[in-house]
Amino acid sequence: MSKNFHEMLDPIENPAPGRDYTIEIVCPEFTSVCPKTGQPDFGELTFEYVPDALIVELKSLKMYLQQFRNEGIFYENVTNSIFDDFVNVVQPKTAKLTARFTPRGGIRSIITAEYSKEA
Repeated sequence: MSKNFHEMLDPIENPAPGRDYTIEIVCPEFTSVCPKTGQPDFGELTFEYVPDALIVELKSLKMYLQQFRNEGIFYENVTNSIFDDFVNVVQPKTAKLTARFTPRGGIRSIITAEYSKEA
């Protein structure tokens, strides 16, 4: 993984900063690797946020998420790492990331992280 992959997220100006509105971005083909087994993990990431001054540029988000394709990282860690980077770059009013990983061994994991500027 590139050392600078965290810098791949590109914020752009919010076209309607005077209005609260929700942006939902669904990434249905997220992949990473289980650090214990080396097997691929597949999941769907759903970002839901109310922007402030900035929004995320979608191509940069796609390129950023692709950096995890060969990364050995647990579900909880990858979800929180992605969410931290997203919040740090976009600085939304509120944000939520839900990561739904496909079942492995009959168990499905859903990890949710939330942020509010007021909190």
